[in-house]
Amino acid sequence: MAPRRAVVVAISVALLVGTLLLFARSWGNEFVNYDDNDYVTANTHVTGGLTATAVRWAFATGEISYWHPLTWLSHQLDWTLFGSNPRGHHVVATLWHALNALLAFAALRRLTGALWLSALAAALFAWHPLRVESVAWVAERKDVLSGAFALAALWAYAGYALQRNAGQRAIGWYLATLALFAGGLMSKPMLVTLPLGLLVLDFWPLRRLTRETLVRLAVEKLPFLALSALVGVVTVVAQRQVGTLSDALSLGARLANAVVAVARYLGKFFAPVNLAVLYPHPGAWPALTVVAASALGFVLSWVAWRQRARRPWLLAGWLWFLIALLPASGVVQVGIQSMADRYTYLPLLGVNVAVLWTLRDLVTSVALRSYAWGAAALVLAGCAARTWHQQGYWRNSFTLFDHTVRVTSGNYLAFNNRGYALYEAGRLDEAMADYRRSLEINPHYSDAGNNLGHALAERGRSAEAIPLYRAALAAKPQQREIMVNLANALSDVGQWDEATRLYEDVLAREPGHVNALNGLGVVLAQRGRTEDAVARFTAALRQDPRNAAAHGNLGNVAAMGGRRDDAVRHYQQALALKPDSSTWYNLATLQRELGRSAEAIASYTRAVELNATNADAQAMLGFLLAQAGRREDAARHLRLALQARPDHAQAKAWLEAVLAMPATR
Repeated sequence: MAPRRAVVVAISVALLVGTLLLFARSWGNEFVNYDDNDYVTANTHVTGGLTATAVRWAFATGEISYWHPLTWLSHQLDWTLFGSNPRGHHVVATLWHALNALLAFAALRRLTGALWLSALAAALFAWHPLRVESVAWVAERKDVLSGAFALAALWAYAGYALQRNAGQRAIGWYLATLALFAGGLMSKPMLVTLPLGLLVLDFWPLRRLTRETLVRLAVEKLPFLALSALVGVVTVVAQRQVGTLSDALSLGARLANAVVAVARYLGKFFAPVNLAVLYPHPGAWPALTVVAASALGFVLSWVAWRQRARRPWLLAGWLWFLIALLPASGVVQVGIQSMADRYTYLPLLGVNVAVLWTLRDLVTSVALRSYAWGAAALVLAGCAARTWHQQGYWRNSFTLFDHTVRVTSGNYLAFNNRGYALYEAGRLDEAMADYRRSLEINPHYSDAGNNLGHALAERGRSAEAIPLYRAALAAKPQQREIMVNLANALSDVGQWDEATRLYEDVLAREPGHVNALNGLGVVLAQRGRTEDAVARFTAALRQDPRNAAAHGNLGNVAAMGGRRDDAVRHYQQALALKPDSSTWYNLATLQRELGRSAEAIASYTRAVELNATNADAQAMLGFLLAQAGRREDAARHLRLALQARPDHAQAKAWLEAVLAMPATR
């Protein structure tokens, strides 16, 4: 092996192994409650695995804002291989990112001919803390996947340009570049500006762009631009259909945010601290902030332009950064963020190159270069340390949004999502406090209103939940989950007519909506139409055979009809699928009626373990414990019942009776 080839292999191995080891910390992380459910864990088109039907869906859909079929296929394959175990999904993301480190090195080396500087630039690209969001977030598979296609396209384009400069046709390299670009667009449409980025590379480092060649090189990019236009139109249509495009901000406010975001991205590149999964949009930036960011952008542009002959990499790197960032600049506002770390995956590669090549140009003496390489090693070590640390915040939903709340302000989404993580951990009071904080910041935020309503309904306070659901539905009139939750709450308080209308409205749009089928079945059962109710619950199970709620509802209907053995069987099936406080309570009540007090005590105990605020379960457990002669345990559970519901008259009467019992010796 030639010495130079041996060095290239050694660098490649170091980049690959170093990137894998650095991001291995993310392998133990969980899925998070921000987009991971939409993209993976609760998306039946993904959790069904990689099938012919799933492949057709992937290419036909623009669901969740984007048409990116290759990203869907990637998630479907992961689910086929690893199922719901997040480790495999994280490992695959890391493998893609490690591949991108190699591709960045190969592309830069082929474009510039600079071996060691390309290696340094690739390492800085791969190990920078801003990469964590793209790698550690399962839903951001589109970043690392599109990045692989884009970097491979740059490598192929360099081969094409070099052959063209040598007077050869190079049609194979051209078609390879076009195909890789198409793959990138089918992974994430943010690559739509890459054809302009190729023109920047024609200026430097390929030095193909002159006044004489401008028209020819522009014509050369027309097939690329046609693909970009096609995917751009599809993306805008998809985003309008799902409602992610926002018209709430004026064009002036969006342009101001775009200018400020450029300065903030540069700040995060040089000082990657207080990184967050979401930086909320302020609505309007202070005028002084906009002026300062504009001045910075003007100065950097002026310097890059003035240096275009002596240091062309400055202009090329700056233009690459701005052009690659343009689709995510916020001029067309998508979502509620003002900026996002993930948007820097490829754009900051231009700043990276501009800085490193300028430093090489400024460091001329051999002695200074040795110090410069030492400083570069320290910078890489510092980046790696920050990257390792940042991955820890992605361990689960609580750690992610607890950190986000601390490093951002006015972040109503972060409070809501931290609240949901607390809710899933059974910390209902803390969850409700976070939901309320989210609504204080943004009273029109439907997700927080819906979640707070759901938490109140779970505590038996459906009447308080109803106005929250109505407000959430006013903000998102077509949101079926909110419609079903409102219908459930109306059903709880006996407003069956309106509840029925809501359920039927949802089912008219989506006949297989499992929660609506369950809810309508409950209303029908309450109205004595048990056969119709059973039909709805059975339909829900056809849609989702593992739906615990449908089994629980069938148990309730069986219990109402006196078919106690059937009821017990359905309750047990429901609990095997999903342990739930209400179902344990229903099973315990049935066991108590059958005279199986010991089993009932055990089931009531499970009910209160899962939900300590289940006042009825606490009260019945206290009553049975009192009958069993366990006076102190009985009093404790009856007090907990009254703590959860102070107006629980039966618990109060039983507690008085228990306290009047003589103490046992």
